[in-house]
Amino acid sequence: MPTIDFIFFDAGGGHRSAATALKAVIDAQNRGWDIRLVNLQEVLDSLDIFRKVTGLRLEDVYNTLLAKGWTLGSEYMLPAMHGVIRVYHRAQVKLLTRHWRESKPDMVVSLVPNFNRSMWQALQAANPKIPYVTILTDMADYPPHFWMEKQEQYFICGTERAEQQALELGHDRDRVFRTSGMILRPKFYDEISMDRDEECRKAGLDPTKPIGLVLFGGQGSSVMLEIAERLSDRQLILICGKNEKLAGRLRAMKRNAPAHVVGFTSEVPYFMKLADYFVGKPGPGSISEALRMRLPVIVERNAWTLPQERFNAEWIEQKQVGLVLRNFKSIATAVDRLLTAESLARFRANAGSQDNRAVFEIPDLLATIHSQAIV
Repeated sequence: MPTIDFIFFDAGGGHRSAATALKAVIDAQNRGWDIRLVNLQEVLDSLDIFRKVTGLRLEDVYNTLLAKGWTLGSEYMLPAMHGVIRVYHRAQVKLLTRHWRESKPDMVVSLVPNFNRSMWQALQAANPKIPYVTILTDMADYPPHFWMEKQEQYFICGTERAEQQALELGHDRDRVFRTSGMILRPKFYDEISMDRDEECRKAGLDPTKPIGLVLFGGQGSSVMLEIAERLSDRQLILICGKNEKLAGRLRAMKRNAPAHVVGFTSEVPYFMKLADYFVGKPGPGSISEALRMRLPVIVERNAWTLPQERFNAEWIEQKQVGLVLRNFKSIATAVDRLLTAESLARFRANAGSQDNRAVFEIPDLLATIHSQAIV
């Protein structure tokens, strides 16, 4: 029975979510694999320079920036962060080498960016025969030193762009695998049997009028206040994640149309089933979830957009599954454009054509990689 480490951290919710979703599918398939979820933050905790300076872990700093919307100039923060990582590179490799010598995995699967060079070098030191796999939870790499490094490893990519980036970096064709999209929780593939009209009424919404769903990841975002105000005459479902203060402010807001405000929930598929369109940041997870539920998307792309998510907005336009705005000041006009009969039908059809089965495809790819490694 192979023991496989899935490496994640909690900087943003997508890395843990992808790891747990993939583990759930593998466990349900009864493959007999021992999947261990390893939080990289905990392994490297003693080296977290950000906590030494600010009292907060790196992942907590990142999540605070997302919740506050303090992401302007984030592309300039990355080189600084990579500089810190380089300063502590040897110490990271030492810690990780000791960790894997003691835990003895048969395969290591990274679902995190920025640290793949340190982890690969540590695994080489611990046992060079153990295969190292990086699954990109972004639609594309943001080089240099984000997801992809020049080292002898495997990649699993969810888009043509990411696959091309790996090949252009010089990786062998037989070490680069392509899936049909991003990893989604298995719940998004379950049939949802409901009386939609009745469920809308329970939430205080009119099922005969369009309903927008606003979601900015597990930490929420203060920009939701602006969106709710600019769409004050539109019905909305506002999912705030763990941001209880934001949820309270949204509930207290005076509006001309009903709004159903939700805190942290694992029932995102249910709420998406009630909605007609999605508004949020161009995160790979949120976009993929919305498209799985056949919701056209409206996102913004500007200097505040995280650099690793800017390609996602380009991808939305390429696939014609929604609208990309410079900012949400024009959100009301965008909703009007989206909801015309012709546009909505076209966007819904394009969304439905994105047959993303990545979470079910990856276990077979990992089995292939493991079998190649033990030959």
